[in-house]
Amino acid sequence: MESSIETIINIFHQYSIRLRDPETLIRKELKQLVQKELPNFLKKQHKDEEAINEIMEDLDTNQDKQLSFEEFIMLVARLTISAQMHPSVNIFKPETPSFPLPYIPLR
Repeated sequence: MESSIETIINIFHQYSIRLRDPETLIRKELKQLVQKELPNFLKKQHKDEEAINEIMEDLDTNQDKQLSFEEFIMLVARLTISAQMHPSVNIFKPETPSFPLPYIPLR
């Protein structure tokens, strides 16, 4: 589990250092991260741009148009909870049924 946590932190920083503040993700960085690191999740959402906008809006609790690590980790937590609640819908394998995995928004 420790290596998984370290991997999540490293992935966040791989994308957060690309443009502005190295401790936050802007929308463009979040989109790149999700497209590269969660490609099957996005496929199941059907509309990439709308999904990214919805995720960004939902996670950006202080509405500063960027995600801190604390805000970002809620995406990881919600995807993990959804995957556990719906084991037959595996977001990590493209051949699973093609209905979207529930995202569990904050609001």
